[in-house]
Amino acid sequence: MKAHEIMTARPEVVTPTDPISRAAQIMRDRDVGLVPVVRDTTSMMLEGVITDRDVAVRHVADRHTNDCSVSTHMSRDHISAVAESDDVSTVMATMERAEVRRVPVTDKSGKLLGIIAQADIAMCQEIPKAKVGEVVRMVSEAKS
Repeated sequence: MKAHEIMTARPEVVTPTDPISRAAQIMRDRDVGLVPVVRDTTSMMLEGVITDRDVAVRHVADRHTNDCSVSTHMSRDHISAVAESDDVSTVMATMERAEVRRVPVTDKSGKLLGIIAQADIAMCQEIPKAKVGEVVRMVSEAKS
């Protein structure tokens, strides 16, 4: 099975200049923990990601003002993305290696196509449940 078969296509995105409150609203309204950050909504070139942890730890806990932009708190270095044609085993290995619960899916040029979360992998019938459990354990232990 390939990444494009299990990804959530066309996720909502923010740009680096959007207010951080926009990212938080998307997280709340879509019940997601990660919002991709793209250069602009026309090109959809992936620039980074912003997570619920970024909002809580980098923004709220440090008492930043509400007019902060996404660029102030987003993660941009070492973003682990997968290709739409990657096997699910590659997606799981990427999650384990990067110690993340969600990965963006891009085309060869870096254009955002979708997101894969651990839940998407768990729902995949072709993956042994023991392997899914191992990925969840490895990522969870690394973040503890």
